[in-house]
Amino acid sequence: MTEFSEGAPCWVDAMFKDVEGAKSFYSEVLGWTFGEASSEFGNYTQAYSDGKAVAAVVPPMPGGDAPSQWCLYLASPDVEATAEKIKAAGGELLMEPMQVGTFGSMAIAKEPSGAVFGVWQPGEHKGFEKIGEPGSYAWAEFFSRDVQKVDAFLPKVFPYGTQQMDMGDSPEAEGMDYKIYSLGGKENPVLGRMTMGSEFPPEIPSYIQVYFGVDNCDEAVAKAKKLGGTLHFGPMDSPFGRFAALTDQQGAAFAVIDMSTTVGEMPNFA
Repeated sequence: MTEFSEGAPCWVDAMFKDVEGAKSFYSEVLGWTFGEASSEFGNYTQAYSDGKAVAAVVPPMPGGDAPSQWCLYLASPDVEATAEKIKAAGGELLMEPMQVGTFGSMAIAKEPSGAVFGVWQPGEHKGFEKIGEPGSYAWAEFFSRDVQKVDAFLPKVFPYGTQQMDMGDSPEAEGMDYKIYSLGGKENPVLGRMTMGSEFPPEIPSYIQVYFGVDNCDEAVAKAKKLGGTLHFGPMDSPFGRFAALTDQQGAAFAVIDMSTTVGEMPNFA
């Protein structure tokens, strides 16, 4: 079982009003199968790829009316200590640290520019059993309108190093500001950070874009659209893979990436 370093993405889940609809959608688009709902924990249902745990879906809590969205959890050896760092760095706790049976302990937080994320201290549930392959979590990026707030916050909470991507002189790069967060040296990148430009409608708050690996980006996009999903960007080739940004039929944003199809030179990082 993989052990996740402090600050490493270790799990994702999402709340859906129509859990069965979500299961049908992601079964078709990402090839997931689903386990039994855990009635003791609000019908939390794990998703599997090749029999390995990769994500979970859950219905809203009674009286809850939050929009459907994927939540990325960052690993912590001590969720209480991480929660204190979050508050000290100007973040907000939306859910105070709590124990989830024997599985582990969690908190939900918002960084100062508004993106929501989770913190997970593992117990029996360590996190992803598969990562960086088709059908599993591949990457994540903080999208923010105020990246200075993100850049000031995250390294105070987790032991990240940072590298700025050299976007070059192309017209497409104008106004783009992309940073990589790494753990234990620049050879271990774990998160990206991207400026939200004018192409994002003003009503969309800062958020975390979660990427899932697929065998074929275009086929995954076609399946998502057929099932009521919406394509927002791409498919586009990159040195990291061919990717596209979507929302599912219930409005949860996610991205798909075929990491085997790469085009172009890797960018430089300062």
